[in-house]
Amino acid sequence: MAEFFTTPLGTFVIILAQCLAVLGFVMISLLFLVYGDRKIWAAVQMRRGPNVVGTFGLLQSVADALKYVVKEVVVPAGADKPVFFLAPMTSFVLAVIAWAVIPFNEGWVISDINVAILYVFAMSSLEVYGVIMGGWASNSKYPFLGSLRSAAQMISYEVSIGLIIIGVIISTGSMNFGAIVSAQDTAYGFFGWYWLPHLPMVFLFFISCLAETNRPPFDLPEAESELVAGYQVEYSATPFLLFMAGEYIAIFLMCALTSLLFFGGWLSPIPGIPDGVLWMIAKMAFFFFIFAMVKAITPRYRYDQLMRIGWKVFLPLSLAWVVIVSFLAKFEVFGAFWARYAMGG
Repeated sequence: MAEFFTTPLGTFVIILAQCLAVLGFVMISLLFLVYGDRKIWAAVQMRRGPNVVGTFGLLQSVADALKYVVKEVVVPAGADKPVFFLAPMTSFVLAVIAWAVIPFNEGWVISDINVAILYVFAMSSLEVYGVIMGGWASNSKYPFLGSLRSAAQMISYEVSIGLIIIGVIISTGSMNFGAIVSAQDTAYGFFGWYWLPHLPMVFLFFISCLAETNRPPFDLPEAESELVAGYQVEYSATPFLLFMAGEYIAIFLMCALTSLLFFGGWLSPIPGIPDGVLWMIAKMAFFFFIFAMVKAITPRYRYDQLMRIGWKVFLPLSLAWVVIVSFLAKFEVFGAFWARYAMGG
């Protein structure tokens, strides 16, 4: 049996099993993310939320998914059908395949490449095409306006996300997620993670993730108040389900990125306590809780406010931080506080 796994077919079986394991984790997590999102929103508004289907309403997400699958798919008259159906699939597939380079523990990754950050950045950047295609193919002014908003919004905040990540890359000297987590593995535990040396950028990164994934208060591409439901308005049944699933998977991906880049990934916050995958999952769940709380307690921004913050506040600050971190790392201010590559990270 051991010899079989050294053959090309055996290698294919191993990679396929790894892909299915990650896909299974992401899809099962998706059910609980939707449930948790609705429960948190309900708790803030002092109501119960999902509580009928299954114990404590745990099967509500399964029931909703089945409802979407069995509903009739309605295609608007005059829609570009091939593009109309390709758009939600594009959003879903691109959100899923970005997980190929996300490590859950040391060595627990499908593809441990040296340019993992570039890969994730490329996949998340391409997701905007699914939204644009959906808005264009719907042959309606509201989806089209929503898709244009999404294109401008996602491109704007990808710039600040990229510059913030460059600061982490400068400190680490690597674009590999495993190297970034290893560089945060110090004797100081929680206080040795990158959230402290890159503290101002943690907040900018989180807010940029909200805008990048079209989450409230930056859900302008699907703003019900002026665009009915934005780029999704003409979608129903399974295509709508794919759009929603892709959005939540992208949100969970941003939670994973926040954990890896600034909060030590699978590292334990207290020295002496074993590291492991449970720490990584717990951190991702915590950041999704913050995503859900922001949705529940903040009002929606106007679109001009959103663009102004992105280009006039976040871009100059993140660009200035790249220059500052470059200086601090080059001259090793406070030793290896910003220059973790000097530690062999």
